[in-house]
Amino acid sequence: MPFSREIRPTIGFVDEYCQWFEGLFPEVRSFEAFKFLHLGMVSEIKRKSLPAIAKAVGLDNSQSLHHFLSTSPWSANQLRQKRLELTLQVLKGRSLILLIDETGDCKKGKSTDYVKRQYIGNVGKKENGIVAVTAYGLVDGMIIPLSFEVYKPRERLKPSDEYQTKPQIAVKMIRALQEMGFEFELVLADSLYGESQTNFVNVLDELKLPYILAIRSNHGVWLPQDQQIHEEPWQTFKRTFSNGTTEIRYMREVIYGKRHRKRYWLLTTDPETLPDNSTSFVMVAAPEVKLTEIADRYGFRTWIEYGLKQSKDALGWADFRVTEYTQIERWWEIVMSAFLMVSLFADAFNDSFPLVHQQFARHPWWNQQGGWKHLLNNLRLIIQPLICSNWLKPWLEVFTEVDPID
Repeated sequence: MPFSREIRPTIGFVDEYCQWFEGLFPEVRSFEAFKFLHLGMVSEIKRKSLPAIAKAVGLDNSQSLHHFLSTSPWSANQLRQKRLELTLQVLKGRSLILLIDETGDCKKGKSTDYVKRQYIGNVGKKENGIVAVTAYGLVDGMIIPLSFEVYKPRERLKPSDEYQTKPQIAVKMIRALQEMGFEFELVLADSLYGESQTNFVNVLDELKLPYILAIRSNHGVWLPQDQQIHEEPWQTFKRTFSNGTTEIRYMREVIYGKRHRKRYWLLTTDPETLPDNSTSFVMVAAPEVKLTEIADRYGFRTWIEYGLKQSKDALGWADFRVTEYTQIERWWEIVMSAFLMVSLFADAFNDSFPLVHQQFARHPWWNQQGGWKHLLNNLRLIIQPLICSNWLKPWLEVFTEVDPID
């Protein structure tokens, strides 16, 4: 259905990306708010509150943005479906390394849906907050947002809710992504999922997905009476990081009775002291991954931390000021969409989503390096004149007349 009036433009690359989703919004002001939020989220403003975004994008107030999150007739599920369709289109059949984790944010009080005192990863302890299970993909050195779902504690369930553990939520997301057509060459997750044999590991086996999962150091396996746990001698390997640097590390296989399809490895920087922050115990069921590649592949888990950090720090994942989950879900989905918009400027997707800003590369602050954060900084350079002019306009109204110099 055509809009009742012309849509206000923002910046070329934002308008071009958002055009893919135009059909999801029946109101012109809803589609404009959708574009303004993308523009505001990739801007340099620190806290992505609606009033701050409104000022940055040139709106008189944040009312239209709040309406967009609260009552505007659009569906977060349809937006996610469309975003994932676009992702599949640019992947062109390439498989992903799937990164599963959860992210939590502290929230005061109990008015926000699904807030409870629970473990919040970014503060490393139990706090009052909200937690979401997330799925990101890694392809050709670029991270891509895939899906998320809030964790609903038993004590905060609504009448229509069904309790699901975090591993059950993750499995549901993996099944949905596979049904859409995503292919995964490897699944990486921490010990919360590695220790969930029934709800997570067994399902990965059922789906025939290879995986490297962290497990607890006291991980237990049932053994016949005549079998014992055996530890192989330590061996060195060269750990290669994403920036190309290398470091000598150590690995040893832990054999529970006899070797099976699932193998267990202890990875560390120091076999004598086994420091907590650089020692991992992993369960491996990935026949295509060579033994010398296990640590490097498992090291890709740091990308999920990178992706979550950028979602939080750069795009404003936790900056929502709403309490109903339907609105929080909308906010998170737009953050994921803005994340994808930045990712699509990577070299890996240039043939599908060409760069439109080559002339901007003459800017002395332009960064020629790869990496998601460098792409974001370059896009921020492009929108900087518009954002700065929006901040300047109120001052032009203050100084409408300048006294002549005597």
